[in-house]
Amino acid sequence: VFFFIFFCLPGDVTPRESSPFINNTDQDQENYYDGKNMALFEEEIESNPMVSSLLNKLANYTNLTQGVTEHEEYENEEGVTKIRSPQMGTFIGVYLPCMQNILGVILFLRLTWIVGTAGILESFAIVVMCCTCTMLTAISMSAIATNGVVPAGGSYYMISRSLGPEFGGAVGLCFYLGTTFAGSMYILGTIEILLTYIVPNAAVFVAEKKEGEAEAMLNNMRVYGTCCLALMALVVFVGVKYVNKLALVFLACVVLSIMAIYAGVIKTVIEPPDFPICLLGNRSLQNHNFEKCVKTEVIKNVTYTTKLWELFCDSHHLNATCDEYFTLNNVTEIQGIPGLLSGVIKGQWSNKTNFSKTIVKRQSSVPAQDNSRDIYMPYVFNDISTFFTLLVGIYFPSVTGIMAGSNRSGDLRDAQRSIPFGTILAIATTSFIYMTCVVLFGACIEGVVLRDKFGDSVKKNLVIGTLAWPSPWVIVIGSFFSCCGAGLQSLTGAPRLLQAIARDGIVPFLQVFGHGKANGEPTWALLMTAGICEIGILIASLDAVAPILSMFFLMCYLFVNLACAVQTLLRTPNWRPRFKFYHWTLSFLGMSLCVSLMFISSWYYALVAMSIAGCIYKYIEYRGAEKEWGDGIRGLSLNAARYALIRLEEVQPHTKNWRPQLLVLLKLDSDLGVKHPRLLSFTTQLKAGKGLTIVSSVLEGTYMTLGAEAKSAEQSAMHAERTKGFCHVVVSSNLRDGFSHLIQSAGLGGMKHNAVLMAWPGAWKQAEDSYPWKNFIETVRETTSAHQALLVAKNIDKFPSSEDRLGEGTIDVWWIVHDGGLLMLLPFLLRQHKVWRKCKMRIFTVAQMDDNSIQMKKDLQMFLYHLRLNAVVEVVEMHDSDIAAFTYEKTLVMEQRSQMLKQMQLSRNEREREIQSITDESRISIKRKKSSVVETLKAPNTLQVPSLSISRDMREDEEVAKQPWCHLGHNPSRKHVRIVPPEFNLYSHRNQSNVRRMHTAVKLNEVVVNKSQGAQLVLLNMPGPPKTKGGDENYMEFLEVLMDGLDRVLLVRGGGREVITIYS
Repeated sequence: VFFFIFFCLPGDVTPRESSPFINNTDQDQENYYDGKNMALFEEEIESNPMVSSLLNKLANYTNLTQGVTEHEEYENEEGVTKIRSPQMGTFIGVYLPCMQNILGVILFLRLTWIVGTAGILESFAIVVMCCTCTMLTAISMSAIATNGVVPAGGSYYMISRSLGPEFGGAVGLCFYLGTTFAGSMYILGTIEILLTYIVPNAAVFVAEKKEGEAEAMLNNMRVYGTCCLALMALVVFVGVKYVNKLALVFLACVVLSIMAIYAGVIKTVIEPPDFPICLLGNRSLQNHNFEKCVKTEVIKNVTYTTKLWELFCDSHHLNATCDEYFTLNNVTEIQGIPGLLSGVIKGQWSNKTNFSKTIVKRQSSVPAQDNSRDIYMPYVFNDISTFFTLLVGIYFPSVTGIMAGSNRSGDLRDAQRSIPFGTILAIATTSFIYMTCVVLFGACIEGVVLRDKFGDSVKKNLVIGTLAWPSPWVIVIGSFFSCCGAGLQSLTGAPRLLQAIARDGIVPFLQVFGHGKANGEPTWALLMTAGICEIGILIASLDAVAPILSMFFLMCYLFVNLACAVQTLLRTPNWRPRFKFYHWTLSFLGMSLCVSLMFISSWYYALVAMSIAGCIYKYIEYRGAEKEWGDGIRGLSLNAARYALIRLEEVQPHTKNWRPQLLVLLKLDSDLGVKHPRLLSFTTQLKAGKGLTIVSSVLEGTYMTLGAEAKSAEQSAMHAERTKGFCHVVVSSNLRDGFSHLIQSAGLGGMKHNAVLMAWPGAWKQAEDSYPWKNFIETVRETTSAHQALLVAKNIDKFPSSEDRLGEGTIDVWWIVHDGGLLMLLPFLLRQHKVWRKCKMRIFTVAQMDDNSIQMKKDLQMFLYHLRLNAVVEVVEMHDSDIAAFTYEKTLVMEQRSQMLKQMQLSRNEREREIQSITDESRISIKRKKSSVVETLKAPNTLQVPSLSISRDMREDEEVAKQPWCHLGHNPSRKHVRIVPPEFNLYSHRNQSNVRRMHTAVKLNEVVVNKSQGAQLVLLNMPGPPKTKGGDENYMEFLEVLMDGLDRVLLVRGGGREVITIYS
């Protein structure tokens, strides 16, 4: 560790920093390195600390206590905050909290009912399935928790950092909802114990009729539950330290209750408790309204009716009219808790009694004809229809709470050892308790009492309390405080979980819940939690709320297992958990069990939970989670991409699989801004988010100074234009070489581009140097050599943006030559995007003199029908005509200018003057021939045309015939007009070729402008470049003439292979 002492100069007000890396001068650094033997690493140490400094920071790092204790820091007299160092061991820090969270309301209020309803075997199967699920999840969680430090957030932190922000946000919110609804369940359990077993006379709503008792009870639960929720929320708001201090009391209640149950079981072997139950026939009766289980009793040889008689008859007289079932069946009394050695277990292995409204024992009885009055009789009724899957959903919350240890990792002395050992030991202990309780309940308690959910047959005692020793009140009071404590813990933990999610910033609309009081208490999150908890309380039924929170907890456990499995299979270098007893097969088994339990419990709740998680996932993905946590999903994507690239050989795909994989060549201005952003818009419209897009640019300079800035500029432009793809910036000492390297090396393996998109160099004539058009032509040559398609957009800035919607219009395709069918495919792809969707497609093709245009149209229509393309077909006839004087003149000007520029290195202004002088000389030369006599051809039928003055814009055939060098020759086979200016007689065959090319460009441009001037987009075949570089500039002139007068043009040059097929 280095200590640095700096002395302030006289007059200095602020002392210098105590670190040599902050606000330090070069002289300070030089003095610091003197004698340190580290001068060789001066450059690196400015950004990378020395090992000694790093170790010093790690040694002084204090892991603050988390959860509710992180806000309990206190200040001493000097005002300095004291921080307790973590001192908790495995037993106190992990084992006991997990025990407290796992053992709870379901054990005390519903486990006996589940055993009685399902039987010992089915109940044991339910317990084994649920405990196995949590044990496998604990193994996966232990591996994740020991793979580094787990800060505040517990399971949410583990999942989000392992599976990414999308999964983390979705599962984190599901876990939050599960914890919140768990609070509702604990509060409902508290109120049920209060109103049913402690103070039943405190009910606010009392039913006037028997039919309204259930509804009155639900309303009482709602009222008292809301009051209890408000009181608990107030306690949490005032100070969570009180909740933390009471945790030991609540834990003691749970432990004492469990001990009382086992003590009661042992007591039944010696002396079973006396809890008689009364049966009428095979029906169980509520015995809190009568003392004796007899119809009549004889006192001094006189027969008297009992209280039971009055409940079933209209009077107490022996001749009274009584209920039919009461009359036909006898009353019997049996012990509700016969004891461990009674042999009652033989009839409890499975519940073979058919479902009925009343709770019955498996014995014979005489059925009554009329059961309509049963509801008014003191029978013990089943409140809900039960089946195996419902019982699974109700029971599963009793095994949740396994995350309590990992949530307190900051409080542990050695979290890497305590979390796995403590959690797995707690699950093993609670699993043993549940399994033994299932068997012991079935062996000690009569079946009709087990199926009695609220203890009506044992004088309104808690059924599990009748087994306890020394008194049922031990269980009643213990379960009451246990449920209160669990509810407070839920209301304490859930807001902090929501606060952790909100502070991560992955769900934008939750950011308000990241704020709280000055000491960090999540006030807004607490209000949100209380509101959601109130929804569960308004449901008012413990049996209805339990499956809801089962779904959310199972969803969380599913993704814990998934996170462990993904990390294990990917073998990421950072996956080095200290807990070694895990395997990916166990994680997948845990995942499968979680999914199975979700759909077993309630398939519609499972779909709702998955839908909620899916919506949150897509929302986070849509808003763009800009978090990089080194998650496993990214690693999974990399592995999948690597596997796919290896499988995708570097061969051309089949025609049916061909789609444009674009390399977009962007031009950046001096400020590294994109010069033509509409090129990205057009890319988005053409790709519609499918296929490969590589947005690239070439800069001149050094990579170290320009690379990062240029890539950032491209990414910003892509984000603005909503273009999905990759950025590729090449910084080269020579721009031409840079473009060449891009075309050759962009892409990877089979994922390489097959088409290049670029903008037409519109100002190539006015450019100071010849680089723009030379680079363009070289790009055309290179794409041709690489067998890649080329798309050149003219007036790209006039193309529509992705926000525009083109109305009625057409996309015109001029199909001159067939080079793979790309011209046909592009309009179809464009029309998939909403910008071009309303545009219709028109296809024009050119027919020569010898072609049958009618048959061509029919064949083309049939071809398009087989291609499944809807388009209007039109065949344009272009007859061989004389080459106009304008064509000769334009060609002459083009060649003379090209020749002069090659011979002279002129400045820009001098070039323009030279070009103008060449043009003037050409016009004078033409006018000089006006008075010349037209030479008569030797053909017998010749016609001399009088000479007239020339107009530069004369392009119609009848005007062409008026030129002084025009001869109209009649040939038996075909008529043609041949225009031969005298100046061109001196030129070589190459010049005659230029004339023919210019003639084609002019005539084709006339036809295209005539037919497609109002089209939204015109697609043209792009002619190939000259084989020699001598005619490069002429080639640019030909293309310029071809596109003259058109607004939006896309020149298309195929890659030399078929890209569209008629076959399926």
